[in-house]
Amino acid sequence: MTTEPKDYRLDGIYVQRQEGYFMQRVKLPAGVISSTQARTVATVSEQFAKGLLHLTTRGSIEIHWLQEQNLAEVKRSLATCGLTSRGACGGAVRGITCGSQGASGFPQLESMARRIHRHFTANPRFERLPKKFKVCIEADNSGKRHLIQDFGLVFDHEEEGRAIFNVWIAGGLGREPQAGILLESEVVEDRIIPLIEAVARVYAAGAAPGKRLKHLLNEIGEEELRRRIYADATASEELPPVRSFNEILTLPTADPANRIEAYFFAGQLSAVELKQLADFADKWSNGILMVTVDQNIAFQLSPGSDKTEARQALQKAGFISTETADQITFRVCPGTHECKMGLAATREVATTVINSLGNKALQNSWALSGCPNSCTQTQLADIGISTTRLVAGDDGQRSPRFDIFRGQPDGLGQKAETGLTLEELTATLCR
Repeated sequence: MTTEPKDYRLDGIYVQRQEGYFMQRVKLPAGVISSTQARTVATVSEQFAKGLLHLTTRGSIEIHWLQEQNLAEVKRSLATCGLTSRGACGGAVRGITCGSQGASGFPQLESMARRIHRHFTANPRFERLPKKFKVCIEADNSGKRHLIQDFGLVFDHEEEGRAIFNVWIAGGLGREPQAGILLESEVVEDRIIPLIEAVARVYAAGAAPGKRLKHLLNEIGEEELRRRIYADATASEELPPVRSFNEILTLPTADPANRIEAYFFAGQLSAVELKQLADFADKWSNGILMVTVDQNIAFQLSPGSDKTEARQALQKAGFISTETADQITFRVCPGTHECKMGLAATREVATTVINSLGNKALQNSWALSGCPNSCTQTQLADIGISTTRLVAGDDGQRSPRFDIFRGQPDGLGQKAETGLTLEELTATLCR
């Protein structure tokens, strides 16, 4: 009996735009991956795909151009080094993302991210949810990523050796962007997992299929949503404190000044490049790589490392250059290059924008989504570009139309221009 492609989603697999091909997403708690795991991902891509990889804006890695007959072997290969894709797609608790890898307190965030990842991955109580359930953990509010999650954690302070978080819920982007609400302040870390359980159960019981938690909030109101969450006994439960060795892969302490990044346009890199970076990590960063939310790979250099020498090594390998494109924060989704939802060739559009603006682009952070789903978080960038629809011209050919979002000091970016052609888009941005 043949398994339908839709049944693969809970294993982190999507059907690609090109018939007969699939994408495998690999979950990385807080974006952290060891050099051994990175080599495994690279080898899988070389053996079963085209040797091409994509870094996502949630700190995951995607392997494109896989074929159905190899999917089971891909899963087995990833499992040999402790990697899993369960819940990376579909109605489950997705990968735990973190945009604060450069913060001095990141190891504590990674520890919490791994606890959440371990608890919810392949947990049958929290699979088959109405839709995706996204979780993030951040060092502060500055990146505003806590506003777009189903469950967002923001570190507040430490008390008696335990981390204290502020909890935000029911945010999301897509066609109906909505900032999340503050559920509770100063929640001790041992309450976090039970509280996620309570929120997820209320979501599963009350939301219609295909709807996010934000839709349930809009349907029943904030007061009723809070009542239902705190009516669940686990919402106030406190688990026994963790009394074991820390499971973090990064060093126990982080020095933001001793951090270095390898840059990739639109998050695209080859398996060969990932292996080279794994070798770099073994020498310079204790064998650890970090996939960033801006689709690059970062390293926390080991104590005693010479940052200038490490940077020169990355530059010699071709991962840092003096080109303008390397210095621009420009998040880009796969668009029509691989994604079934894509309406625009995003990498070509991004290149056109960068070439049109030149050094002026350095003044802003950018995000380009190839459809209205906002996978690149267009409402969190200084300037976000969303592809909204296709319009037929006089010649019968359909071309994409774009909306522009402008970042705001507080909250999500607001729509500034709508329905632009590519030519109108670049002219407007230059202006």
